Amino acid sequence: MEHSSTGTVWVPCDAAAVSVGADDVATALAQTGVTVRRNGSRGMLWLEPLVEVEQVAQDGTTRRVGYPNVTRDQVHAILDGSAESISVVDQHEWLTRQNRVTFARVGIIEPTDIAAYEQQGGFAGLRRTLSLDPAAVVEEVTASGLRGRGGAGFPTGVKWETVRTAAADLKFVCCNADEGDSGTFADRMLIEGDPFTLIEGMTIAAYAVGASEGYVYLRSEYPHAIATLRRAIDIAYAHGWLGERIQGSDLSFDLHVRVGAGAYICGEETSMLESLEGRRGEVRAKPPIPALSGLFGRPTVVNNVISLATVPMILADGGEAYASLGVGRSRGTSVFQLAGNVERGGIVELEFGGTIRELVEDFGGGTLSGRPVKAVQIGGPLGAYIPAEQFDLALDYETLAAADAMIGHGGVVVFDDTMDAARMARFAMEFCAKESCGKCTPCRIGSTRGVEVIDRITGAPDDGVRRTQLTLLEDLCTTMTKGSLCAMGGLTPMPVRSALRHWPQDFGLTEETIR
Repeated sequence: MEHSSTGTVWVPCDAAAVSVGADDVATALAQTGVTVRRNGSRGMLWLEPLVEVEQVAQDGTTRRVGYPNVTRDQVHAILDGSAESISVVDQHEWLTRQNRVTFARVGIIEPTDIAAYEQQGGFAGLRRTLSLDPAAVVEEVTASGLRGRGGAGFPTGVKWETVRTAAADLKFVCCNADEGDSGTFADRMLIEGDPFTLIEGMTIAAYAVGASEGYVYLRSEYPHAIATLRRAIDIAYAHGWLGERIQGSDLSFDLHVRVGAGAYICGEETSMLESLEGRRGEVRAKPPIPALSGLFGRPTVVNNVISLATVPMILADGGEAYASLGVGRSRGTSVFQLAGNVERGGIVELEFGGTIRELVEDFGGGTLSGRPVKAVQIGGPLGAYIPAEQFDLALDYETLAAADAMIGHGGVVVFDDTMDAARMARFAMEFCAKESCGKCTPCRIGSTRGVEVIDRITGAPDDGVRRTQLTLLEDLCTTMTKGSLCAMGGLTPMPVRSALRHWPQDFGLTEETIR
């Protein structure tokens, strides 16, 4: 089928694409006279900058043909059709094999084009929400089976119902966008590519629980996301989707962006609340829980970006439609982020229930180095290391928990066979020591002692010393797991124990030593 160009070219404005020259390519294209539009990244990060040229088919449909890894020097070849393409982007296998719900619009529209957002189904969820009773909205979220995508996996509907039924003169909705886990970038990509879906999700939450103010706690390391979200919020106010009497309804909701100062611990909800209140980011003891006594002591919804950004689709299509996806108690989709030593890194949104092998081999294409895969770490720096022999494990909350692992925020970091498991275990303890808020002894002191004990194991002169230190390390891990105030200290033993269990030889251990 023949095609003709519309004169419109799409160049991603996502930070990942910008970091490899997308702005320079956009400038060069604009100088030729074509219309340049900026979209979010499609998530195929190994192809960035991925330039898309709009073409009109004979039947009148518009398609976008993709050109990968574009540089300024290739601009004219792209426009005259002589450059190598990946054909129609929407038909690329990486995208067609996914089930994009939360990321449905990312890469398709200009991030702050509110008209395009509505044309692509935006605000349908909020419009339906405003026609329902708040309790019915919470029931839809509960029926969907949505659980916290930030890592905890707590049922979102249960949290919202707790806030809704709490008596207070003021309630808040807080979005934790302090995405600090290694190998994770979904929050950033969604905010940079489709910020209105987060705004809509937070507004729905406000209506459901009776909140009038919202805050997005966004990490300072994301300047592009900060600028995009603030612009989107201003546009939403101008079009009546934020502020007083939203779209003529009785709902009034104000939304603000607050920038974090770079503390990993503020990814924990109570530390984030402390920071929002102007204090040092430090974990609060529970109870009381934030749903009853959160920001400034008021009932507060605290959810992750992906959790809140999924809510509009749930309200638009109904909770049962979302619940029809996934397996067991893991309903819907999860946004996985492929990173590390991987051939094809990027965003993969799948129903729960796929396998690690599908992610690493089918989507990731194995290691970038070409060497055999030794392990993946799922769930950030405090997640377990999973060996290649276990890659047929299903990606859902319960299956991974049974394997002493976790999904966390969906980051999947790939390692080849040169990985030193002992070094990575030591890094987990060292990371905890540096990032601990210091409030509880098991985390503050335990992580420091953990580094020392691992050093003594790897440097031990004989098996007798190793056995003693192994016993000490196990006791230390148990104390941290059971005694820490939050997941910072509580989860640090997970990567340490998995490294010891699967690769004892990297610690200089023999089977006799372990016995």
